[in-house]
Amino acid sequence: MFNKTRVSTFLLAGFSSCSSCQKTIFSLFFLVYVFTVLENLAILALVLRDSKLWKPMYIFLGNLSFLEVWYISATLPNLLVNIMTGNREISFIGCITQLFIFTFLGATECYLLATMAYDRYVAICNPLRYTMIMQDKYVLLLLIVSWLTGLFTAILPIWFMTHLNFCGPNQVDHYFCDASPLLKLACGNIKMKEIVDFIVSVFVLISSMLVIFISYFCIIRTVLKMPSTKGRYKAFSTCTSHLAVVCVYYGSMSFTYIRVKSSPVSTNKLISVVYSVITPMLNPLVYTLRNKDVRQALQITFEKPKASKVGL
Repeated sequence: MFNKTRVSTFLLAGFSSCSSCQKTIFSLFFLVYVFTVLENLAILALVLRDSKLWKPMYIFLGNLSFLEVWYISATLPNLLVNIMTGNREISFIGCITQLFIFTFLGATECYLLATMAYDRYVAICNPLRYTMIMQDKYVLLLLIVSWLTGLFTAILPIWFMTHLNFCGPNQVDHYFCDASPLLKLACGNIKMKEIVDFIVSVFVLISSMLVIFISYFCIIRTVLKMPSTKGRYKAFSTCTSHLAVVCVYYGSMSFTYIRVKSSPVSTNKLISVVYSVITPMLNPLVYTLRNKDVRQALQITFEKPKASKVGL
């Protein structure tokens, strides 16, 4: 696979344009990384621990939190090490591996968000049949399909990437190994690779967005027919957190991967931070603050240690 590759290592530029603020960048990203991992693990532990949350909606949320831990870990730890040590090298195989994991998890998140939208559609539009439709085996099937589809989505673009020639220069103008800056370093004809990347990106985003759009179209139509204002508010409140996450994540992903004209590198880096760093950090906060069941489970969890101390 790598017999035509002359470049054995790449140099990740990171945020080198701001050399005087590397310590600030390190501190900021370190705090964000630790906070994101801890809050997502807390949500995952909460879903696993509290039997009241063993419902499809929260099982999907637990899967999303599990994914976010690995998603942000695919890029930020390497960036932090690079800033701390000053060594920005990454091997060719390490770079391709990072790109594969990032692509796989990014596509899987799209499918998970689409699955969560479908779950909300069934809950609001078919409430009497919800327990029959969203049985455990069906929920498990949706999760398996989401993860496997994300996995297979990443294989073809990475296969094409490994068959490109890289003969120098080897500086990747990004803070992680993303497809677009890597293609700028490739020698020879990259047209087929660009077409494959575009088609895969459009397929992932459009197919998952189509499920989300149809689900919310049916939800809005059903909610507007409800006679009670309280009922409409309750139905919409269960969807707003998911819809907010979808808008931020899909907006930034679409700007990066399916735009026609290329944008400045600095803009690409900032947009990448939104979907690879900010979104994993905000997801647990959005779902926790907007969800009554999760807030109650958190409250009970924190009250139990206090009650034990009082009993002692």
